[in-house]
Amino acid sequence: MSTFNPCKGKTACRDDGERCLTCGRSFAEIEQTRNLIDALSEFALAQGYDNVDVFAAYVADKVEKKVRHRREENTA
Repeated sequence: MSTFNPCKGKTACRDDGERCLTCGRSFAEIEQTRNLIDALSEFALAQGYDNVDVFAAYVADKVEKKVRHRREENTA
């Protein structure tokens, strides 16, 4: 397993052509993460949610639970 290191912002990003030297993530990983965040943002906007903070917390909680559950399934 690896450790997730969040982006420090585009102004802090330094790269070697394949990955960010600041957070250590590959450009492919960064792009996929951005696409997922963009899709969730578009969904929340389309739904017209006033309480985006509650939606974001719900999604974060569900992702954490799903990952934990799938890891347990894979070790069983």
